Amino acid sequence: MVEGTKLNGHHRARAEKIFQHPVSHSIQWQDILSLLESVAEVVEGHDRRYKVTLGAETETLDAASGHDVDEQMVIASVGC
Repeated sequence: MVEGTKLNGHHRARAEKIFQHPVSHSIQWQDILSLLESVAEVVEGHDRRYKVTLGAETETLDAASGHDVDEQMVIASVGC
């Protein structure tokens, strides 16, 4: 995470959608990627796999296959 990083209004709205219950069905992959890039180091690898590093933690995510991210991907990503 970049020191002093602040989320803009768009990023805050996306974060709220990701963590709301029940999970929203209209979260776009590009919005998630933009949010991640604002708070973490994101490196695109082969086959649309993204390595996301935030502090000492690193996760590898697969890009959504469509425009929107499905509910199961959101739940798996945030560990709800």
